[in-house]
Amino acid sequence: MKIETQNPVAAKKAMRLEKHGDVRIDNYFWLNDREHPDVLDYLKRENDYNDEMTYHTKNFQKELFQEMKNRIKEDDSSVPYKLNGYWYITKYEKGKDYPIYSRKKETLEAPEEILFDCNKEAEGHAYFRMVGLNISPDNTLIAFGVDTVSRRKYTIRVKNLITGEIYPEIIETTTGGSTWASDSKTLFYTKKDEETLRSDKIVRHIMGTSVTEDETVFHETDDTFNTFVYKTKSKKFIVIGSGSTLTSEYRFILADNPIGKFTIFQPRIRGLEYGIAHYENDFYILTNKDGATNFRLMQVSEENTLKENWKDLIPHREDVLLEDIDIFKEYLVVSERSNGLNRIHVKRWDGTSEYYLPFDNETYTVFVDTNPDFDTKLLRYSYNSLTTPNSVIDFNMETKEKEVKKEQEVLGGTFDKNNYTSERIWATAGDGTKIPMSLVYKKGLKKDGTNPVLLYAYGSYGSTIDPYFSTVRLSLLDRDFIYAIAHVRGGEYLGRSWYDNGKLFKKKNTFTDFIDCSSYLIDQKYTSSAHLYAMGGSAGGLLMGAIVNMAPSLYNGVVAAVPFVDVVTTMLDDSIPLTTGEYDEWGNPNEKEYYEYMKSYSPYDNVMAQEYPNMLVTTGLHDSQVQYWEPAKWVAKLRELKTDTNILLLHTNMEAGHGGASGRFEALKEVAEEYAFLLDLESINN
Repeated sequence: MKIETQNPVAAKKAMRLEKHGDVRIDNYFWLNDREHPDVLDYLKRENDYNDEMTYHTKNFQKELFQEMKNRIKEDDSSVPYKLNGYWYITKYEKGKDYPIYSRKKETLEAPEEILFDCNKEAEGHAYFRMVGLNISPDNTLIAFGVDTVSRRKYTIRVKNLITGEIYPEIIETTTGGSTWASDSKTLFYTKKDEETLRSDKIVRHIMGTSVTEDETVFHETDDTFNTFVYKTKSKKFIVIGSGSTLTSEYRFILADNPIGKFTIFQPRIRGLEYGIAHYENDFYILTNKDGATNFRLMQVSEENTLKENWKDLIPHREDVLLEDIDIFKEYLVVSERSNGLNRIHVKRWDGTSEYYLPFDNETYTVFVDTNPDFDTKLLRYSYNSLTTPNSVIDFNMETKEKEVKKEQEVLGGTFDKNNYTSERIWATAGDGTKIPMSLVYKKGLKKDGTNPVLLYAYGSYGSTIDPYFSTVRLSLLDRDFIYAIAHVRGGEYLGRSWYDNGKLFKKKNTFTDFIDCSSYLIDQKYTSSAHLYAMGGSAGGLLMGAIVNMAPSLYNGVVAAVPFVDVVTTMLDDSIPLTTGEYDEWGNPNEKEYYEYMKSYSPYDNVMAQEYPNMLVTTGLHDSQVQYWEPAKWVAKLRELKTDTNILLLHTNMEAGHGGASGRFEALKEVAEEYAFLLDLESINN
């Protein structure tokens, strides 16, 4: 695609940055002043340029948006779940963007009580998000968090469900989550640091008192840790958790003694990770203790919880990652991952039976769903695959009978899952490691090198991108795209070692894995470089930034959403949200070895005079995770140095943050923009 319009040029204002005797000249450092008129002017010029360059696709974007929207059941509702005598339901109404939260007492035939209609709550706000809905044990109060800026700074309020009154207490700069003590008047919540937005304090509020009197019951002073609070499913304990990438620590208190002193479960030891659940008189610990890379399950009495008293319940296995547990009165449910695939293991506490739920392909996703009821034989789980819409299933753990409570409806009249197929293939990385990819496409594919392929990956924080169903993705598949997920190192698809081999001094494996997957798709004639496209967001945007520096000729187009691309500068600035807590992921550049390694792959620092593929870069002005100036600086530097005439677009959402638009349909407009960009590039090639 040739550029016919004058692209924006950012002013160059040299900033000298020195560390460890190394000097970097950053010509676009000035773009980090969100309030400066020159910065806002540059972002506006980029947005205007984006609008001008994509003007010919605006009707197509509207068509795609409507197509995606038409597949969604607008008047939809969740499968009800029961908690403490009430059935809770989330529903959507036709033509409305936001959920309505309601409940019914004892039976689903009872009158509906509306907890919140978020469509009304969102009126007057360009962005609206409600989180952390938390009902008091006596069922009369609900705490909730609201963000209207998209900076993930939630304000907690409390509503009386009997009178409808919202109490005057306004608790600001929180995570939005909270936990009630047994007395239904004491509320624990997590406070964020005003500047860094790190979750650093657990605070106790007593209803009817001023927020100014709230007491901090725990302050996490280590700026590489975040803290959180929850109640055990047994309802017996309030638990404060504190964790970094590599280390955990918990403390607990009886839920019916909220002003008591918290007991440390096991003091933090660097490298010791653990999580805790409670049943009867014991705690159950998911931990990597004693080199259990893929984690083990251990048990300890609530009377003496130190690690020397922990006993094995499920030992460590080299080939199985232990991901989570769910505790019921008669059953223990274990979520595992083996060879990349999800498994659900059901075990009776009395040892009389244990079994795995059966699943039969290689491109599915299954996970344990909402199960707040402790005394039940029903396990609720969700299942979908690249070709199969999501189902919510109630499984009787005693009789092994299952009831499909809800199947995701795909409207529009054209979807038939039998028209699509999926497969898992394995590329070989440069070091000989086999890298899995999950693919979905229309049946009848011919491997002749002409198919357009969108290759997606994330590859950081041990976050696994499972092969999941998407109604939105059908707009690509029905236009003959292959959609592929590269399960690169840095995620946990093949266990914890898969993550360990894609971070710190092994971070480049993430990038080279993606490039090797790309080359494999070309070598096997799924596509060619003229028809291969790449997409990633946030840390996946870092991946996009790295691959276009390292192997730009492999791709015809790249979409980088809210990309983390100025790695060195960001990781040296401990005032930026998340930075210090991520030293265990990326390394601490205050140490020379990490600085040098980061600099060797940081996309912004490695932009060079070469040809780059067509690129769409998106960001949000209020993003608290990847600050808008990272993609803005990156685009400015690319414009300065790249030697091609391929298109380069920057779109800044001036009203949103890291997650983009807040409404369920507004978010589709952003996807439509990305898909139109890719499909427009592909149409030019044909």
